[in-house]
Amino acid sequence: MNSASTTRVALALACALAIAPAVAQQKNDEYHPQVGQSGKDVIWVPTPDEVVDRMLTMAQVKPGDTVYDLGAGDGKIAIAAAKKFGARSYGVEYNPDMAKYAQTNAQKAGVAGKATIINGDIFATDFSKATVITMYLLPSLNIKLRPTLLQMRPGTRVVSHSFTMDDWTPDETSSISGRQAYFWIVPANVNGKWSVELSGGSGEKVDLVIDQRFQKIEGWAQLGQVQAGLREALLRGPDIHFFYVDQAGVGRSFTGRVDGGRMEGSFRGDNGTEGRWTASKR
Repeated sequence: MNSASTTRVALALACALAIAPAVAQQKNDEYHPQVGQSGKDVIWVPTPDEVVDRMLTMAQVKPGDTVYDLGAGDGKIAIAAAKKFGARSYGVEYNPDMAKYAQTNAQKAGVAGKATIINGDIFATDFSKATVITMYLLPSLNIKLRPTLLQMRPGTRVVSHSFTMDDWTPDETSSISGRQAYFWIVPANVNGKWSVELSGGSGEKVDLVIDQRFQKIEGWAQLGQVQAGLREALLRGPDIHFFYVDQAGVGRSFTGRVDGGRMEGSFRGDNGTEGRWTASKR
């Protein structure tokens, strides 16, 4: 090796030795979250993969859905919603380092275009366009979020890992490897008095009173001086069903859909009569 070659090799080695500590320092400076680390109102504990899968499965997430994961942590729920279920997903994470880390994870998973991690506060972020909400928060935070969730579009699906919503009874509880996942469907607001009009030839009008506690409903139809109690009263998101027996002894089954202060659907009597019905809130 001539002197020129020796000089070039020496310079290359010198550069490599100079760069190596900087690269090592950069790697050491990379953010690595620790299980149990403190966050805003919570500590970080990742949701096991099998629980993530069940949460998204019980919510029946599909490609047309928009999923918001509140308290996204490392982003695994938002990433799974995009990668396995094909949904558009967003994770809301308060810690800026964790949010950046989660977005890097989304990029590594190849779903950066479908899964977005937002650095923000779950109580200051607009997630009203969500069709599915997922979370792994403390019970007190669930309760604090509950009024906002109940104002969302009826039919919005909500899933929580480990913690309930107090007296808002889940529509489903699943157990996975000793852990629980809870599922709710946001119900329409049907509480109060309604004026119902039946078509199908009779043009009959009925006053309806509904008492609602989350998705559970009961009430009666006002038939002259008679308050005919509602049977089989069910509310699932915007969909409603009830049954009552009229003064002639005919049982009438009603199925319909709620849209704000209006309801409409079809009814069938057990004497073979059938028709449409509409209702407006009084």
